Amino acid sequence: MGETEALRERREALELMAAEADRACAGSGRLVLLKGATGTGRTALLEAVTEQAAARGMRVLRTRCSPDGEAGAFAAVLQLLSSGGEFDAGTKLFPDIFDDNPHHWSYAEHLWRRLRSHAADAPLLLAVDDVHCADEPSRRWLVDVARRIDTLPVLLVATERSQYDIDPPSAGLAHALSPTLVRTHTLAPLSANAAAQLIRSDVDAATPAWVDDCVRAGAGSPLLLRALLDDLRAQEPDGAPPRPVPDTSAALYPGAYPAAVSWWLDSAGEATARVARALAALDTDVWEEGHAEEFAELLAETAGADPARVPGWLTAMTRLGLLRPDPDGRPRFAHPLLRDAVLSGWPTVRRQAAHRTAAEVMLGRGDRAEAVAGQLLRTQAVGAAWATVALQDAASVAVRDDRPDDAVSYLRRALDEPLTPARRTMVLTELGSLEFAAARSSAGIPRLTEATRLPGMPQDRVRAAVALGTVLARRGKARAAMDVLRDLDEQLTGHPDLTRLLQTASALLSDHDQGIRQEAYRWLHGAAERSPDLVGTAGQALLVRYDATAGLISAATAMKRVHALLDEPSDALAEPFLLGTAAAVAQWADELAEAEGLVRRGLDRQSPSLLHPMHLALLNVRADIAATRGQYADLLAEPAAWQVTEATRHRPAPANAHAHAVIALVETGRTEEAASLADSFALGDAHDSWELNRFLYARGVLRSAQGDHAGALDDFLECGRRQTARDVVSPVVTPWRTAAAECRSALGRPQEALTLAREELRLAQVWDTPRLVGRALRGLATATGGRRGLELADRAVRILRDASAQTELIPALIGQGRQLVAAGDRSRARDALREAAEHAERLGAVRMRALAEEALPEGRSRGSATALTGWEALTGSERRIAALAADGRTNAEIAELLHLARRTVETHLTSAYRKLGIRRRTELTAVIGERPADPAEPVEEPGG
Repeated sequence: MGETEALRERREALELMAAEADRACAGSGRLVLLKGATGTGRTALLEAVTEQAAARGMRVLRTRCSPDGEAGAFAAVLQLLSSGGEFDAGTKLFPDIFDDNPHHWSYAEHLWRRLRSHAADAPLLLAVDDVHCADEPSRRWLVDVARRIDTLPVLLVATERSQYDIDPPSAGLAHALSPTLVRTHTLAPLSANAAAQLIRSDVDAATPAWVDDCVRAGAGSPLLLRALLDDLRAQEPDGAPPRPVPDTSAALYPGAYPAAVSWWLDSAGEATARVARALAALDTDVWEEGHAEEFAELLAETAGADPARVPGWLTAMTRLGLLRPDPDGRPRFAHPLLRDAVLSGWPTVRRQAAHRTAAEVMLGRGDRAEAVAGQLLRTQAVGAAWATVALQDAASVAVRDDRPDDAVSYLRRALDEPLTPARRTMVLTELGSLEFAAARSSAGIPRLTEATRLPGMPQDRVRAAVALGTVLARRGKARAAMDVLRDLDEQLTGHPDLTRLLQTASALLSDHDQGIRQEAYRWLHGAAERSPDLVGTAGQALLVRYDATAGLISAATAMKRVHALLDEPSDALAEPFLLGTAAAVAQWADELAEAEGLVRRGLDRQSPSLLHPMHLALLNVRADIAATRGQYADLLAEPAAWQVTEATRHRPAPANAHAHAVIALVETGRTEEAASLADSFALGDAHDSWELNRFLYARGVLRSAQGDHAGALDDFLECGRRQTARDVVSPVVTPWRTAAAECRSALGRPQEALTLAREELRLAQVWDTPRLVGRALRGLATATGGRRGLELADRAVRILRDASAQTELIPALIGQGRQLVAAGDRSRARDALREAAEHAERLGAVRMRALAEEALPEGRSRGSATALTGWEALTGSERRIAALAADGRTNAEIAELLHLARRTVETHLTSAYRKLGIRRRTELTAVIGERPADPAEPVEEPGG
């Protein structure tokens, strides 16, 4: 790097020095002080000044002051006056009479006379580098010289470090001088443009991004920038493109850059180094918006520095370029490499101590729990209760914000603290639950096992046992889960409420194994018959659910019993079981609004960080509600939960969410994705569970849609066999008989289809809800055919239309349309099939809409056609809404005028755009003409 490159943006200083040199040569000298922060190139500039002066014929004397202070009094002056070689060899500068008393005033005077005598021979340039490091006698002598050279051809040039440090610096050289006796020039840091030019001149193959990285890491300091380029050049052969600027000093060789940073810290003083390292350690992750003063105070307390000096230091370092504000205004080191270099010289013990101090200060001033915990993650055990509380509070916030990985980190760190058995039980239970929930990790099992064995509050041990049982059951170890609950049950003498809770949990977890399920419910029935109090409200609710799935009671009876149980008092531990079970029964009874409310209550009252069998049950009910309503977009809203990747291929255990995703993909026309998802499970390795049965049904729906009726029939029958073995015979869970009957009809086995369809109707009539009965009638109509089949189809449509069950109404209308075609009633067939297509379009049910449209040609009369596009294809609601939109009304205005939800208006307009072949609202007027809206025209409500 040449001299010109090294002195970028120093032209003004050089011009000043040239003028002062001319002035001195003319017999009027003075002091010129070149000030600047560490690394701004003071020494390089002074070197250029001496060369410039020598070229003018000036005699140059120079010295560099040492900061160690060990050279003795007048050491800097002695080095200065002996540097030029103009004194005769062997000549002593000072008489012997001063040797024993170097501080005598005549010693300094003798130095002055010697300097003056040589100034008479030729103009002198006295160059003193780092004058702030000079010994005190030398500093006083130089100040005296500055006062006396105004009539001599002597130019005194000194460089002085001028930087805002935490410890206030001593007075500068010019402090006691008149402004007329001194010229001061302060060196600014390199601008980004100058730094970039310097880099490009040194590295030919530099890309703009690489240059920008170097500029930020150089932080406006020629010293740091040169050191960085030296390290980066040393790693590559000549001509090779430069490597990316690393984020850590360990990646640099030979290490000129971290050495330069270390030197910068040393020159700034111990207090400044502590603050810089504290800032690097905290990395401003504790900065609260709008609280710059509080942050500076925290930094000061962490570093043990003067809080009055830290804000000024942050400002000064930002102006120098070492710090840069991020988009939120938080001070950060200009580059990760710079931050790492600042930290690299700090021992781990001191760094951890800083984090602990920061945590205590933040806790004391009421900062967020996660900010405090973030510091504790970087320390060893504190050994104080406040640390555990802060970590647990932070974990709770992370769980609430759906960041389980962060919560796991906080709780793992909490285990490093000394904990009472009761608190350790709580931490282990929460941590084990989160570890399993986040990644189905087996790491949670030993933690939960330990939690169940620690002495503590019985309630806490029960929570741990329920969580461990949930993990084991989901991993196909239902019997081991039962053993865990039974072992604890035997230790809870005197706690009948907790005993009931464990028995309820056992019954619920037994759903994962049909053999255990029969045992659990047999005991539950027997206990309830002896005394309902033995099983509690939650256990009685499970019995209602059992009776419903066994086809023993109607929906009305089930809901009456559920409502009675909900009205009874229930303890906090048992309530989730009651609410989750009641929500499932309400969803089966088509009381969807009530089911939603129960799901919300159940989820709100559960801790999401504790594994509980009812948590997943409540989420499953929520998904079942969405499926009942045909909300396929909601079921597919989180692709990460169901999409197939290499990591998820050949999974052994499908969940309810996967079954819903398969059906939603089929219904929305994404059959290939549905097939990929279905094929990603190795069902031969799957453990027994009700979710496997649900998935078999979903795969049967997929195969049927693909035309594989034989394969679909196998899946439906296997689903039915497994469910029947569990005493689940009612179609409230899966309508496998109706689906299997349709497959048997398609395979030309009508009698077998009739048998299944009749049994389905019988069981549906026991439950007696419109959705189940209508669906069963539709299946029986298809299997029956003829006039009787048409009567059954008409009845199914009437029941389902009155119930607003669109997901079941659509296939019922398609079946009715086909029956009408067969009966020769083509007009009614067209109406039924068009209505089916419209409902399917509103739901986004692509497959059902295609089936309806495929059936339409069979129902057309000769010479006539049913309009699927154009104005005539629009429904009454679509016509009226389109006309209002063409008149300039907004969606919100249309919704208010017609008393509709805004989403309903948007759905109608989307359908109208498709039928009219347009994409934008502005095209409506041209397509439909100036049609005024008719206020008297009736509006078709969704689902009506």
